Formats: sequence, structure tokens, C-alpha cells
Amino acid sequence: MHEAPPTPSPTSPAAPAEPLSHGLKQRHLTMLGLGGVIGAGLFVGSGAGIAVAGPAIVVSYLIAGALAMLVMRMLGEMSAAMPASGSFSVHAERALGRWAGFSVGWLYWFLLVVVLAVEATAAAQIAHGWVPGVEPWAWVLLFMVVFTVANLTAVKNFGEFEFWFASLKVGAIVVFLVLGGLAVFGLLPDTDPVGMTNLTGQGGFLPNGWSGVVSGVLTVVFAFGGLEVVTIAAAETDDPARAVGRAVRSAVVRILFFYVGSMLVIVTVLPWTAQQAGLSPYVKVLDAIGVPSAGQIMNIVVFVALLSALNANLYGSSRMIFSLAERGEAPLGLLKVSGGTEGFSGQPGGVPRRAVLASVAFGFVSVLLNLLWPDTVFLYMLNSVGAVLLFVWALIAASQLRLRARLEQEAPDALALRMWWFPYLTWVTLAGLLGVLLLMLTDDAARPQVLWSAGATALVLLVAVGREWRERRARRDPSALTDR
Repeated sequence: MHEAPPTPSPTSPAAPAEPLSHGLKQRHLTMLGLGGVIGAGLFVGSGAGIAVAGPAIVVSYLIAGALAMLVMRMLGEMSAAMPASGSFSVHAERALGRWAGFSVGWLYWFLLVVVLAVEATAAAQIAHGWVPGVEPWAWVLLFMVVFTVANLTAVKNFGEFEFWFASLKVGAIVVFLVLGGLAVFGLLPDTDPVGMTNLTGQGGFLPNGWSGVVSGVLTVVFAFGGLEVVTIAAAETDDPARAVGRAVRSAVVRILFFYVGSMLVIVTVLPWTAQQAGLSPYVKVLDAIGVPSAGQIMNIVVFVALLSALNANLYGSSRMIFSLAERGEAPLGLLKVSGGTEGFSGQPGGVPRRAVLASVAFGFVSVLLNLLWPDTVFLYMLNSVGAVLLFVWALIAASQLRLRARLEQEAPDALALRMWWFPYLTWVTLAGLLGVLLLMLTDDAARPQVLWSAGATALVLLVAVGREWRERRARRDPSALTDR
């Protein structure tokens, strides 16, 4: 393996530095952590959560956010001690075995390239609304080409795209929080103080009881997916251990503030019954307080959020499959990286171009399936990754349980960032993830996602176990080994 911890240890032996460039700066990583999870799931999807939980959606976001924050703290601990372009896939391999690294790496790669199609298609629909003369498929093609080119050049280009995308999203939420806060206290023109009316009226703070809070958690927990890319990107900074520690510390608290804060503003300014699934609650609030062209403003923000997620997913998927190739778990031809200087930034090469092209190629296939058969073939693919994020988070927690104990014995100085109240909170996180999966099984809408995702996971695990069995047999009988 090419990823090495700060100090050699039996858990992760030292190895030559990986050939990827170190073009990302701390500001890139910090904004990637902030912007990575601020997407269409928050700006539009939160309406579905409010519709089932009422004002208590604030509690749902607190629970889901706390779960995501604990997972990120564990991942940050491991990534600061052992930075690697494969992040949690490498950690899983070191902690649990090759089968775990292989499985979580390929599942996460599959998740990213499938979700990429959803983002590209949704962004194309918005652009088509602005320019009806250009068909959605042409917009999809344009987006895919632009971000493929950006990812084929220096990694700094990716970082700059994400920095400005994230800045716009964060800025939009800050403005929303300020305007919403002023509206709550009646400090805007033609507004009166709202008070607690909307929090306690229309059935009270818990109109659907705690079951509504639970349903809200199931609706919003996946909106926190995307933070993992921060630890993948940290390997391409000058000081990975320090960079990932700072990014994790700053991102999770601010994201909880943005998510929970904006939800509190929404359910305070307007009655929760005014919200409905599929419509942005942000637009409704901005309309209510008299912001002109609120719908178009939010369309722009959502459009940027979708393009940002598309860019980040293409980056994350290319680095994950590159890391798998480094460890012999993907075709070795994907290890080829660019040399010289790349792109308009003039930065050194070190870009895994074949890995980028492999990821975008499958991304194009996913987009084509989404355009041609959105309710059949692509729906099955989307369901097959619907719960994969929870499986990934569970393996992160399991890996941290084992690696933390080893690091404390063998390389305690590498633990620059530590998980709180270890191992108790790690076990609490695992129990919480299992609870979410069990609750999804009881929900008619979520059950297909769990079952299809379990099937995809079982298939990948079967391949991983088969590879290990084959290699063990080859070690016992070298004549049985065939070329991979």
C-alpha cells in the first residue's frame, strides 16, 4: 500500500508516498467539509421531513446530525493518524481484513457514480426550465464534460470549484438565517413578531408524536452523506493529518448549526402544515417574508448545490477506485497518473486520469439509464445504494473500534484527533445505525432500499470472500494460481 501513517506501526506499515499531487489547501478542505452535505437534500428534501415530524423536525435533525457527527469524529481520528486517498476503505482493510476494505470501497464507489446520475439529471431539469430550447440530455452532457475536464486537470481545479460552490451555499444559508431571524422578531418591514405560535400550534411541537420524529430521522439522515469526501481529499494536502483534523472539527459543528438552525427558523416563521414534500420550505419562508423572486433565487442555489455534489462525487469516486487499484482490489491500469503541469492552475500533475475516466464512464451509463428507464432499471440501481451509506458508516465505526486500541498501544502519538468517550460512543453509534436500518425495514417506502442495498452488499461480500478463498488456496497450492 502507498498510504502510510505518520509513524510506522504493525497496523499500517510504512510505504512510499503515493503519486497523487498535494494541490489542495486548507481552505479547500474546510469548505468541502461545509459544502459537501449542504445540497438539494436540505434545500428541497427537508420539506418531506417537516411534513411527517412537524416542528419536531428540529429534533430529527439533531439526532441524525449527532449520528453523522460521531461517525465523522471516528473517521477524522483514523484519517488524521493514517491519511490515505482510500480513507475508510483503507482503514477497514487494516482493521478487519482485505474483505472489508474491498467491500466498503467498491460499495462506496458504486454509491457515488449512481447518485451522480440523479444530480446531473436534476440540474439539467432546472437548466432546461431556464433555457427551454436546450434539451435536458444536452445539459447533462455539458455538465459531465465540464466536470470531467476539471477533474482530469490539477486537483487544485477541483478544490477551487468546490470552494466557490460551497461558499455560495453557505452564504445562502447565512442570509436565510439572518432574514428568518429578523422575521421571527418582527424586525423586517410589514412583519410582526411570530413568537411561539407556530411551534406550539397545529397539534403542538410533536403533532405526530415521537413516531413522527423517528420518521423524520429516516427522511433526513441521508442528507448528511458526503462528509466522507473530506477525509479522502485530505490525502492530497501538504499536511494531511493536520488538515483533516481542522476540517472535521470545524465542519460538523457548523453543519449542525446550519441544518438545525435553518429548520428552527422554518418551523417558527411558518406553520408546519404549510410545508409539503417536493417543495422547498426555504422558498415558502422567503415568499412569506416578502423576498422578491424567492423561487428563482432558490433554484439558483439548488442548481449550484447539485453541480457541487456532482463534482465532489466524481472526485471521490475516482480517488476511491484509485486506492482500490493501489491495493490490488481494482485493475492495476487505473494507477496511471498524469505528469508535468496540468490545467490553468499550472500545478504539478499527479492526477489519476484513468480512475477519473472509469468513474465518469460508469456515471454516463447511470445518467443514460436514468434518462431512458427512470422508473425501472435505474430505480433498481438507486434502491441498491439507498442504504449503502449506513453500511459504510457502520464499517467506519467497527474499524475505529479495532484501530484505536492498536494505535494506543503501537503509535499513540499519531492520535492527534480522538473520538470522544471511546469506546462507549462508538458502540452507541453502531447501535444507532442498526436502529435506523431496523426502522427502515418497518417503513413501506424505505424497506425496498434496505433489501436491495443488502442484496448489493451481499454480492460484493461474496466476491470479496471468493477472492480471499482463491488467494489462500493459491498460497497452499501455487500451481492453482491464475492471472487476475
